Amino acid sequence: MPPVEEQAGPRSSPSPAAAHTWGVSVIIPAYNYAHYLPHALESALAQTHQPLEILVVDDGSTDATREVVARFGGRVRYHYQTNAGLSAARNTGLRESRFPFVALLDADDQWLPERVASAIACFQQLDPQFGVVACRSTRINQHGEPLPLNPGEQELAGEITAADILWRTRFSPSSVVARREVFESCGGFDTALRSSEDRDMWLRAAIRWRVWLQPERLVLIRKHDANMSRHASRMRENMRQVINKAWRLQAVPRHRLDYWLQALAIWRYQTALICAGSGQQTEALRDLLFSLLFWPLPIQGRRIGSTVSFTRLRSLGRALHPSPSVSRSRSA
Repeated sequence: MPPVEEQAGPRSSPSPAAAHTWGVSVIIPAYNYAHYLPHALESALAQTHQPLEILVVDDGSTDATREVVARFGGRVRYHYQTNAGLSAARNTGLRESRFPFVALLDADDQWLPERVASAIACFQQLDPQFGVVACRSTRINQHGEPLPLNPGEQELAGEITAADILWRTRFSPSSVVARREVFESCGGFDTALRSSEDRDMWLRAAIRWRVWLQPERLVLIRKHDANMSRHASRMRENMRQVINKAWRLQAVPRHRLDYWLQALAIWRYQTALICAGSGQQTEALRDLLFSLLFWPLPIQGRRIGSTVSFTRLRSLGRALHPSPSVSRSRSA
């Protein structure tokens, strides 16, 4: 039997179980990822923390997403909506979920069994002003095999500020467990953004709440051709909007012009790497030029995920002229 399709609308007062102090709602937005979704659901069901509810928001999928969820029976709730984008799907999950803590899990990612329990243990020890607990992650390929770590990748741990997040995404959405009040106070995910919506959310959260990053790698992030982060032009435009919003909100004081110029330089450096990785050499060189115009001086390596300065030139050079082994791995 397929799960009963829930309709959007006002929800009655939560039950005593739903009001459990440390209850966690797992929100899994899904759009045509039926081939990866079982792995995400199995990893959510394997969590050692309880109470836990799992909600899949089907964002207008045309594949077998509904049938995949049906195989898990009553252990997983299902909500279908007309395709509206990732931000809208997450916001629907926030409205439909019941517990005071929310954990995000993308349909193509996976958790280790102790991921949620570890985050809740942190919340129990941290000041109540900490609204977000994230962890580090391990990248896997489309077959679930681990990928090498990038030098300096996710090198930070402990408290993370808005200034850290604006320079570079410090954690993936699938690594986040947050208090429900965080989303209520920040207004949820921005549906106008079709990428970088997670960085925008955590920036706004970090202005109002404190954010903690655990050093453990408890999440598996799947890298494949359908990842939104591979679309350079979309990333470029959406990150421009995120930076503009952060400027208006004064996520970092405006008089710190050196910071903002480096933020702009890092933005165009990141899109240059995406272009280079997808074979768009002309666009990559253009974005690198803009990056150097914004900030021609060396940028501290840890700010952009590297252990060396001058990394903009070094890593882009490797991307534009990959070794034969790298080229073969990309075509595999």
